[in-house]
Amino acid sequence: MKLTFLGTRGEIEARTPLHRMHSSLLVSWRRKAVMIDCGADWAGNVERIGPDAILLTHAHSDHVAGLKTGAFCPVYAAAETWSRICTARIASKVVIRSRCRFELFGIGFEAFPVEHSIRAPAVGYRITAGRHSVFYVPDLVQIRDRSEALRAISLYIGDGASITRGILRRRGKTVIGHASIRTQIQWCKEEGVRRAIFSHCGSEIVTSDPEEAARKVRLLGSDFGVDARIAYDGLSVTL
Repeated sequence: MKLTFLGTRGEIEARTPLHRMHSSLLVSWRRKAVMIDCGADWAGNVERIGPDAILLTHAHSDHVAGLKTGAFCPVYAAAETWSRICTARIASKVVIRSRCRFELFGIGFEAFPVEHSIRAPAVGYRITAGRHSVFYVPDLVQIRDRSEALRAISLYIGDGASITRGILRRRGKTVIGHASIRTQIQWCKEEGVRRAIFSHCGSEIVTSDPEEAARKVRLLGSDFGVDARIAYDGLSVTL
């Protein structure tokens, strides 16, 4: 399984050559490829990537607005996501169900609900191909079934909105926003995950010195026994 970080920028104004495009991951296996998320930066650019299918995590514009110009391949999303986006130019729309595993081109996917937004309910994907499983979740406060989501995975790909302090808000009894990289690394330690990469990068990473930000994340990881890195546009990982 090959993972290519097509974009690694969160919903922020700042952008750099390392973090220019909205976060999107391309999962490749045996000459087939699935694109996860298609934010506004990708409008008019999806055909250049040429995915065989697109999956969506939630309905925020930095994850779905690239589809406003349409899609030439099937698009998969939860019912809550479909209800919140314009689908006029998407010919093949597939509804997925949480915790129901499905396969695309020999790649297994299972959507796990995560806490992130009330208006745009989100999921993360457990992805399996060959002998390896990874978990991809670009926006979250918490994973509802964390132990199952992270069980025996080779790599956790998480939310890079902030490094040490979460970006959290309360809506009644519900907490929304973004868990810190530090918190997610701690989850990895607790669940026995030894490797983590962070995408959907926020201003704390994008506007800082790249080497210093990378050093901070590596040191946080070493405190918990996790190899922790920051993704950048174009990074490829083969498992």
